[in-house]
Amino acid sequence: MISTEDARTIVGIIGNIIAFILFLSPMPTFIKILKKRSVEQYSAVPYLATFINCGLWVLYGLPMVHPHSTLVVTINGIGIIIEIVYLSIFVVFSKPEKRTRLFGIIGAELVFVGALALLVLTLSHSTTIRSEIVGSVCMIGNIIMYASPLSVMKLVVTTKSVEYMPFFLSLFSFLNGISWTAYALIRFDLFIAIPNGMGALLGLAQLVLYATFYRSTKRIMAERMKNEGELGLAQIKAQGIEKVGPDTYKNGHVDAV
Repeated sequence: MISTEDARTIVGIIGNIIAFILFLSPMPTFIKILKKRSVEQYSAVPYLATFINCGLWVLYGLPMVHPHSTLVVTINGIGIIIEIVYLSIFVVFSKPEKRTRLFGIIGAELVFVGALALLVLTLSHSTTIRSEIVGSVCMIGNIIMYASPLSVMKLVVTTKSVEYMPFFLSLFSFLNGISWTAYALIRFDLFIAIPNGMGALLGLAQLVLYATFYRSTKRIMAERMKNEGELGLAQIKAQGIEKVGPDTYKNGHVDAV
């Protein structure tokens, strides 16, 4: 029979795998940003929230803060590296005013985590107290991370389009919340259980929104492509260029292909 500790380790490994996929799930979004060289209406809020959240959980999982939490440290350490890449792309392809704001927020997050680590490790002299202090902050940070897509969810409801709410990010947010809630319940950890339970509910809400507005999104995008095509044709006609073939236009005595 599997012991409680072995079961917790197995669920923790599964949680690591799902969380890793969660961290990678926005890749299609960033490929689009790189191709268009613009962040368009994509929000940096989820990635800023995840960045500070990972930093806090690495601090929580350190042996001198909360012993026997290696699996918490490993996945959140990987998460920090991935979020740095994402935020770097946002910085490069954002407008100057937005770029300045991003630098300010990232700097504030680094200062906060560093100050918390310094205060906890120097002023608290037991892992129990350290766990309670850092765990409480982590719980708030985790809730913020899971709640960060609320702004995008509002946009979805307003526009009736899920174009800017990545499906896989929503799906793996839900699965990640489920797996880490199970991990926390095997050997009860309030600080992990509460935020991840809420994360599972918020992830489910995003999936419901996606299912609700998926068809309307397809219709909106199709109409946009049609309008862009008609606009392009109107501009060609306005310039006095006559279309003589599928990809050939005539302007006076000069043909352009």
